[in-house]
Amino acid sequence: MNRTTLSLIAGVTALAAVTGFAAVSAPDPGAAEERTGAATTLPVERTGLLCPQPSTSDLAETTYTSFTPVTEGADDKGTAVLRAAAQQSVPEEDADGESEDEKDGEDGSTGENGKKDEQGGKDAAKDDKADKPALQLQAPGKPVAVEANAADAPALVGTADGRFASGWTAQQTTEVAAGTGRGLQGVACSAADTQFWFPGASTDDSRTDYIHLTNPDDSAAVVDIELYGKDGELETTVGEGVTVEPRSAEPLLLSTLTAEKQTDVTVHVVVRSGRVGAAVQALDDETGGDWLPASADPSGSLVLPGIPKDAKAVRLVAFTPGDADVDLKVQLASPSGLITPAGNETLHLKGGMTAGFDLGDLTRGEAGSLVLTAPNGSVPVVAAVRVLRGEEGKQESAFIPAARPLETRATALDNTAKGTTLSVTAPQGGAEIEVTASAGTKGGTPQTKTYTIKSGTTQDVEAPVPAGLKGSYALTVETRSGGPVYASRTLARTEGGVPFFTVQPLPDDRGMVAVPDASEDLSVLQK
Repeated sequence: MNRTTLSLIAGVTALAAVTGFAAVSAPDPGAAEERTGAATTLPVERTGLLCPQPSTSDLAETTYTSFTPVTEGADDKGTAVLRAAAQQSVPEEDADGESEDEKDGEDGSTGENGKKDEQGGKDAAKDDKADKPALQLQAPGKPVAVEANAADAPALVGTADGRFASGWTAQQTTEVAAGTGRGLQGVACSAADTQFWFPGASTDDSRTDYIHLTNPDDSAAVVDIELYGKDGELETTVGEGVTVEPRSAEPLLLSTLTAEKQTDVTVHVVVRSGRVGAAVQALDDETGGDWLPASADPSGSLVLPGIPKDAKAVRLVAFTPGDADVDLKVQLASPSGLITPAGNETLHLKGGMTAGFDLGDLTRGEAGSLVLTAPNGSVPVVAAVRVLRGEEGKQESAFIPAARPLETRATALDNTAKGTTLSVTAPQGGAEIEVTASAGTKGGTPQTKTYTIKSGTTQDVEAPVPAGLKGSYALTVETRSGGPVYASRTLARTEGGVPFFTVQPLPDDRGMVAVPDASEDLSVLQK
């Protein structure tokens, strides 16, 4: 075997190591290929997603949505399945390549509340929970949704391959009518990894924060959970060497890991062996709650996109993992350009200590994104903001972590004709983006629009809506030129005079991968 062929194999192996489930195969002569130097860009052919347990409230109502955009050059076969973590399995295929799940229903769901329909009493003795909730995609370009009520909805583990793998996205949106954490809680299901940062958590008496760990693999994962407060690392009792059993989920209440009560805490999850999905569920007695996704990796330059224009209060929580102090430059990317908030021009962070800063009604009725910069990008930082909407006594909260740039494409799910806001920022250079509204879960025709985002600005774009929409739909954002681009999506509705809302940043879907072009060397093997 020659050196170039070995390089191809090494490249694919490295990809699998970094992305977990992601995989590609040798270039297909019929696929759409974009050659750059010695590399070929191809659709990813296998990927995985993990969704945490949505709620323990009996008043919770959760909607799971799954979607894959149409990708040129993708395979013409494949599956995309989400199952309860303890019940995950690969669907068996019959002789014609159609899985049993694909035969369950044309809309891709598996029956009411995610349960498979019983056929002739078969499997009637089985526990009803064994197969719920679950989603099965039928075709790229059309989202599917299923609902789960009460507190027994489990964490989900899923894989997609073939035509469904490139850009596969899943979302869970939960409405809790009353009690601690009441409001709208949304989170995009994410890939497994080995390290996560969560600035913005809390062990205060008014908060009930959980770190949710989900293990998709057949072997146990061992995880360390480090907590950092205003004076440095907190002493933890059981945060070291946490075992997450195979194909299971483990929610841990942060206040049980330490005796110290802290308003602002940074959670650092480090996986010793295996890999997990991780997310923090932050619940408040008075101001509702939401999911806190992981911050982008520590960096000297951070963007927190899409702070709602009617935010009543914005609290920034930041942390630098090293020993060095840093003075962060703070800017707001507004519709007219970058501005410096009065009184918050710079914020001082001490090395290894979590700091919180109240920024007030930062956006003042306009779309905005926070841009944080360390001098010369010299000190890495992680950050998130907690946002409040509504009047005193009827407020709801959501979290926006520092986001990764949208390099090529990203998708937000569970959108409705009203109550959806797509916010896009291009802090360093102008950009052109294309936004596609998919067909609805119950009907509708896709629509596409193109937008120009000026350098240094944030725009709440008037996102397209499918013609004849029935159900919810997906919004896929693709970069066409310029950048870098950052984006987030807000879902909002009013219940009992309280403005329920949730915000999800849109990370790149990593649906394409560059593979070394070794076609000439591979031909040698055929001789």
